[in-house]
Amino acid sequence: MKGKHIIVVGLASLMALSLAGCGGGGSPTPSGNGGGDLATSDVNIGSVVYKFDDTFMSSMRDAMTAQATSVGAKLDIQDGQNDQSKENDIVNNFVTQGVNVLAINPVKADIIDPVLKSAQDAKLPIVFFNKQPSDAVMNSYDKAYYVGAKAEDSGTMMGQMLADYFQQNPTADKNGDGKIQFVMLTGEINHQDAVARSLYSQKVLQDAGLIDNFDINSWTQSSPPTDCMLANQSANWDTAAATDLMNNWITSIGLDKIEAVIANNDDMGLGAIAALQSAGYNKTGSKGDPTKYIPVVSVDATDKGKAALADGSLLGTVLNDAVNQGKAVVNLSIAAAQGNVTDATVGYPVTDGKFVWIPYVKVQS
Repeated sequence: MKGKHIIVVGLASLMALSLAGCGGGGSPTPSGNGGGDLATSDVNIGSVVYKFDDTFMSSMRDAMTAQATSVGAKLDIQDGQNDQSKENDIVNNFVTQGVNVLAINPVKADIIDPVLKSAQDAKLPIVFFNKQPSDAVMNSYDKAYYVGAKAEDSGTMMGQMLADYFQQNPTADKNGDGKIQFVMLTGEINHQDAVARSLYSQKVLQDAGLIDNFDINSWTQSSPPTDCMLANQSANWDTAAATDLMNNWITSIGLDKIEAVIANNDDMGLGAIAALQSAGYNKTGSKGDPTKYIPVVSVDATDKGKAALADGSLLGTVLNDAVNQGKAVVNLSIAAAQGNVTDATVGYPVTDGKFVWIPYVKVQS
């Protein structure tokens, strides 16, 4: 991966990063009109987000809208309402309306063929984002692109934060067995980010000697409990669902046995914290006390996640940079519509002529 890769930042630095953008000097902007005849002001982007009431995707929508306004392109973002059939219909309507390029956050990345066919039949560039289609899909169309982050990095960073905490706080190992007993809140079933975050967080803990009975080649979101992974279930990125699951685990497993929580996103991490706080844990000032604090790690660094970092209820999160991903989607869409996708025209490094990867950033208070 090219570009700056920041490993650890504090909350104040994170705020500065969000304002500065990827290059540290303001909003990355495509250079010129990409060498084509289509002016940026004539670019019309038709975009669908899998559902509007997703916290992270709301931040991405805001960033996309701001960037399109900044550079003068037209952007219409529609709500897929978590329904792939509806998203397919919206895409077909965009094609009929005459957009120059499609920017699509799939509802289901594994059944994206109808959307891709609509783009191919109309000879339109298509920029997928946040949910990466398979290599076969990406390689089947020379005008298919992707913007996102490498999910395995976020899992690695979550695992590192937990490993560091247990090494610095040996009493957090409640039963003294030298291992971490944890519960896992995963995102959408078979979502590549949910799978990778779950796999690579555990891999780091395994490499540190803090868990056993884990095989990265066979683990799935339906894997049964082990001596270390006491529970593993999808809360589908949702706060309320995560609270319900955590409450169930507090009852069925017991707070005396749960030593950590790994959540695939901040919303689920915050749901787990709500359940813990109802049970008297993870309140302000309790960090480091194993009788009153269970470390929770998650991903996204949303505003609510950062607030939980500040009050100490959340051990750590990983910035999934919605601002720069949103800017990159718009910039790449414009460059693709103009027929000249390069690092310079997109304003971000482009890998293999198709992919824009925005680095994750580890965030702790």
